[in-house]
Amino acid sequence: MKNIALIAAALCTLPLHAEAPSTAMAITEGLTTEVGPRLAGTEAEARARDWAVKKLTALGFANARIEPFTIPGWVRGEERAEITAPFPQKLILTALGHSGATPASGLSLEVVTFPTYAAFKAAPDAAIKGKIVYVGHRMNRTQDGSSYGSFGQVRRDGPSLAAQRGAAAFLIRSIGTDDHRLPHTGVTSWAKDVKPIPAAALSNPDADTLERVASRGSTMRMNLLLTPRFTGPQPSGNVIAELPGRDPGAGLVLVACHLDSLDLGTGAIDDATGCGIITDAALRVAKSGQQRRTIRVLWAGAEEVGVFGGDAYFQAHKAEPHALAAESDFGAGRIWQVKFRLPDGAAALKARVAEALAAQGIGAGAGLAHGGADVGQMVGAGAPSIDLSQDGSRYFDLHHTGDDSFDKVDPADIEQNVAAWTAMLDLVSNAPEQLEGTAR
Repeated sequence: MKNIALIAAALCTLPLHAEAPSTAMAITEGLTTEVGPRLAGTEAEARARDWAVKKLTALGFANARIEPFTIPGWVRGEERAEITAPFPQKLILTALGHSGATPASGLSLEVVTFPTYAAFKAAPDAAIKGKIVYVGHRMNRTQDGSSYGSFGQVRRDGPSLAAQRGAAAFLIRSIGTDDHRLPHTGVTSWAKDVKPIPAAALSNPDADTLERVASRGSTMRMNLLLTPRFTGPQPSGNVIAELPGRDPGAGLVLVACHLDSLDLGTGAIDDATGCGIITDAALRVAKSGQQRRTIRVLWAGAEEVGVFGGDAYFQAHKAEPHALAAESDFGAGRIWQVKFRLPDGAAALKARVAEALAAQGIGAGAGLAHGGADVGQMVGAGAPSIDLSQDGSRYFDLHHTGDDSFDKVDPADIEQNVAAWTAMLDLVSNAPEQLEGTAR
């Protein structure tokens, strides 16, 4: 009897029911659990597309479909590095997307180091030819992520430039702000007719180690093994669905995220959360009563490897009138700022959106909205846009690493994002103003 009484007392302390996760959290959890990493052009990305169509259909979206396109395929292989002289020790690194491969036996060569990308570019070719080149180029933390554009250049362009100048391989400090032994990957680009060389990023602590070894002044040598491979043309595609509006002539409200991820983590903050946020917000608008404009969600494919999905969407839909093109693709931090790119006749709408978001503690920022990678071409062609800027102070701690996983997502932050997106989408999708036309 005593045991029964204790059990009954314990049961009384439990909640009668657990609060159901939001649609945004459910999408993020489902995509990262039931699909996981979704490297573009792989079977996993194909499973993600099928998963997305089923999910959007089940949520009540109309005409959920896949719009296919083809991309150049690439997959990761073995990744090992070890300083062999003067102080032997292993290093942790990861290949950059579209990296070339070392010979099957690896490379064993001298390492030449440069503290910045500018120093590397200024060095004579003779200092680089036939060697493993390392560039430090340390990125700092910023709320708006603005440093990524300039510091990311060493990853995007550095390997190709090094190959043109005769380097045997190219290593960088990870483009990230953490101090974990988890390297940050990301795609690199090769100039026309340049043969890809091995290219990789060291984790920040391992980059520190390499730089300390170099500071001793002795010649450094390294064994490097990278065995990625190009797989030829591979299928990819966008997933698109709509919540029909009551006025088909009023233009589309396009909200986007990207469905693919890189392969080290499960793509939670980049960009499963974005897909959850825009989808949840669109549903909340529609559930409050049919909106004037059709809301279209774009879960873009192959963003990480070259924004192929955004390009395919633009080519397929550029003739359709877009009243808005906006994207969520900067993680899961709280929204702190809004920016606009609207037609001259939409000043009243801008004021209404700014006022609604100010009530949520979100201020209006200077400068024009850009829309995001997957809708950038639509915005460049004149589609209006609104940016809901997330706090990126810690985004580049996780970005493109194995640490991009569901446990890093804060439900309260996601709910704040959804609330802001819902307020904005409700006002735009129901706005009486004419929005199609050149935005500025």
